[in-house]
Amino acid sequence: MLTRCYEITFVLFAVTLCLGCGQKRVVGPAPDMVAARDLRESLEKESGAEGKVEEKSLGTGWASLKGKFTFSGSPGAPKPLVVDKDTAVCSKDGMQLFEQSLIVDEASKGLANVVVFLRKSSRVKNESATGKLVMDQKNCEFLTPVFAARVGQAVDVKNSDPIGHNTNISGSSFNQLIPSGDSTVFTPSRETGLPVSVTCNIHPWMKAYAVFRKDGYVAVSSGDGTFEIPDLPAGEPLEFQVWHERATGRSGALDLDQPELKWNSKGRFKITLKENEVRDLGTIEIPADAISG
Repeated sequence: MLTRCYEITFVLFAVTLCLGCGQKRVVGPAPDMVAARDLRESLEKESGAEGKVEEKSLGTGWASLKGKFTFSGSPGAPKPLVVDKDTAVCSKDGMQLFEQSLIVDEASKGLANVVVFLRKSSRVKNESATGKLVMDQKNCEFLTPVFAARVGQAVDVKNSDPIGHNTNISGSSFNQLIPSGDSTVFTPSRETGLPVSVTCNIHPWMKAYAVFRKDGYVAVSSGDGTFEIPDLPAGEPLEFQVWHERATGRSGALDLDQPELKWNSKGRFKITLKENEVRDLGTIEIPADAISG
């Protein structure tokens, strides 16, 4: 009898729980599929309109930027390098190697090896680089003190000396022995934020710099100080980075007083180019105190 009472009590308790749960359950309204569809289409239209406005703000067409860097100070006599290995080749017939960190044209005062590159690009006219570049080593020095290439562009690293060189490109996996008269192809796989050092592990006085950019919008000033970057995006703000091996700014940033270009202490300036424009910045004079001694 007692067992029967327990069974009846348990059944009543279970029924009570079920009823209680049923009372607390909230059943939402059935989804309105038509309203949901209309809302989705409306959001898609708004999103598309915003995308078109953003695309227009990026500008259209292409333009070019050029200029010339000059050095107002005295570069002084070039510093001789200490050559103490493979002297039969590296110091042949009394040849003396000199530091190449500050190269100024005597006639025009043009400053070579100033790097100018676009920090960010919204679009690129030429999607990939064409042609192979050459970075040569001869007479125990790099023939190109500052070298620029595009990410994915083949670079033929040559050794034109009768002795071996071990070329090491900082920030990459390229650290290879290149035998006499031989060459090795290097293809940069990522861009550099700033130029990186290139050295020879065998001959420690050998040094150069390399800069690799994804979009290819980079230039190195030539012997007379001139530079040009073609096919830049027009109609939108562009920010450029300027670097020199001996600039006194942080990490080689060239800090200049150029308020019209909004030039800052990080060695950056901003401009907006018009479609088909060839903007000539003219002569940009670099004072002596902007370059370390």
